[in-house]
Amino acid sequence: MSKPIKLYSHAGGPNPPKVAIILEELGVPYETELLEFPDMKKEPYTSLNPNGRVPTIEDPNTGMTVWESSAIYDYLLEYYDKSNKLQYTSGREKYQQKSWMAMQISGQGPYYGQRAWFTMYHPEKNIQSAIDRYGGEVKRVIGVLDSHLKKTGKPYLVGDKCTYADLAFVPWHWTLIFPPQFMGADFAKEWEKEFPDAWAWHQRLHSRPAVTKVFDERLKVIMAQKH
Repeated sequence: MSKPIKLYSHAGGPNPPKVAIILEELGVPYETELLEFPDMKKEPYTSLNPNGRVPTIEDPNTGMTVWESSAIYDYLLEYYDKSNKLQYTSGREKYQQKSWMAMQISGQGPYYGQRAWFTMYHPEKNIQSAIDRYGGEVKRVIGVLDSHLKKTGKPYLVGDKCTYADLAFVPWHWTLIFPPQFMGADFAKEWEKEFPDAWAWHQRLHSRPAVTKVFDERLKVIMAQKH
C-alpha cells in the first residue's frame, strides 16, 4: 500500500483543493499540512517551493516534490491514473483537455483572483474600474464554458466523461456561490439564469462524492479558523 502524499495547503485558497479533488477522485492516500502565508515565504518551505505559494506535494513513494497545481496534475495523472479514469491519453481529446486546462490556469484563476483582490483585499478601496474589469472577465469565462457546453450538448468539456479539465474549474467557482462570494451574494442566481449550461455542469461536478468531500473539509477548516 502506498504511503500518503503530503499536500501543503492553506485554509482559504482555491488552488490546493484543485489538487485534493484529484487525489480523492483517484483514491490516493494523502495528508494535508496547512500553512499560513508568512511561513510560505521562508525556509524550510521555500526549499520545497521556490515560489512560496501553495499547493506543493511531497510523494514519499517516489521521492518527488512537485509544486504549482498544473504540474501536480500532470504528475498525479502520470503516476496514479493508470486506468485513465480522469483523462484521455491520445488523439483529439488529449489536446482538448490540455487546452481547457490552459484556459483555467491563464484565464479563470488570474481573472477571478483579481476580482477577489480588488473587491476584498486591495488597500485602496472602491476602485470601480478594476472591479468592473475583472467582474466582466468572470462572466466572460463562464460564458465561454456555457457556449461550449451548449454547442456540444455534452455533460462535460471533453468527450463523454468527467476529466481533470472539468475538475480544475471547480474550486474557483465555489468562491462565487459560497463565501466570500466576491461577485455578490446574488450572483449564483444570475449565473443560473444567464449561463444555464455552465451552471448545470458545475452542479454536476459539485455533486461528485470526491468533490463534495473536499468542499466539506475545506468549509470545516475555514469555520474553525473563525472561532
